[in-house]
Amino acid sequence: MLLRHLLDVKGRDVYSVRSDASLDQAVRLLAKWDVGALVVLGPERELMGILSERDVARRLVEDGHGALEKQVSGVMTRDVVTCPSTMAVTEVMTLMTERRIRHVPVIDDGCLVGLVSIGDVVKSRIVELEHDRRDLLEYVGAR
Repeated sequence: MLLRHLLDVKGRDVYSVRSDASLDQAVRLLAKWDVGALVVLGPERELMGILSERDVARRLVEDGHGALEKQVSGVMTRDVVTCPSTMAVTEVMTLMTERRIRHVPVIDDGCLVGLVSIGDVVKSRIVELEHDRRDLLEYVGAR
């Protein structure tokens, strides 16, 4: 299965925050939307980074409560791993495992078209394997 098919099922909504927002504002958005990461967009709505719960936790440990006053641009992960919608779900799963990341923006022709989480990828793979299992049982039963 390709990522584009996963996005067709899951949806293409991407929750984002501006790079100049405070970490406090970003944490409130994470809670409001009940998500584990936000795509960070610059003034021209370009992808600048990603802010995950992990980034927030690390900064809070380093700076304490004062971290919430910092701008997202100073806390986010800048080296963002992205992938095209034509990538296979199994490839993305491998990439996420190897790089130890849980969220990957999906970019086609320079445009952000979605965001997938490790949960999305695993769920998609389970559905695919269950479909294969049913097909095999039908095949064996037909003999």
